[in-house]
Amino acid sequence: MRLGVLTVLLAVAVLVILLLVRWATGELEHRRAARRRAEARALARRTAPPRPPTRRPATHPAGRRVGPPTDPNLPARRPLEAVAADVRRLTRELAMVPGGMPMARRRGLLAAYDDVLVEAAALLQVDHRLTEVPPEHRELERIRLIGSLEAAGLVVGR
Repeated sequence: MRLGVLTVLLAVAVLVILLLVRWATGELEHRRAARRRAEARALARRTAPPRPPTRRPATHPAGRRVGPPTDPNLPARRPLEAVAADVRRLTRELAMVPGGMPMARRRGLLAAYDDVLVEAAALLQVDHRLTEVPPEHRELERIRLIGSLEAAGLVVGR
């Protein structure tokens, strides 16, 4: 009989200690707050008016979007975010060029970098002369254009 009482007292003591630890760490309050948030969301769902059905964009029977006609003479432009990401990527690649890299690859990287800088300048309406200056003066024009792009709000180096 005494062994049974001691076992029950030991089990109760362990449960009380676990409850105190959960209270001290804030787990009980966290669970209570989570339960309240769930009840509030359920109540909001029950009392909220039904949402109007969303309209899908009009599509062509073949699956193409139907929209206002675009001028075929205008070149398609990429979003500024994509151009900015390319500028940052190419800036990092040019900064990390290894010493034994072939000159053709380096020139290709510089040509791609120039193209992306010119595209960013066109999107932000920044004046540049990168395509007009001779190759020996291009690095200075690149630096000036990067400064102008940063002044216009483009984040180049990160």
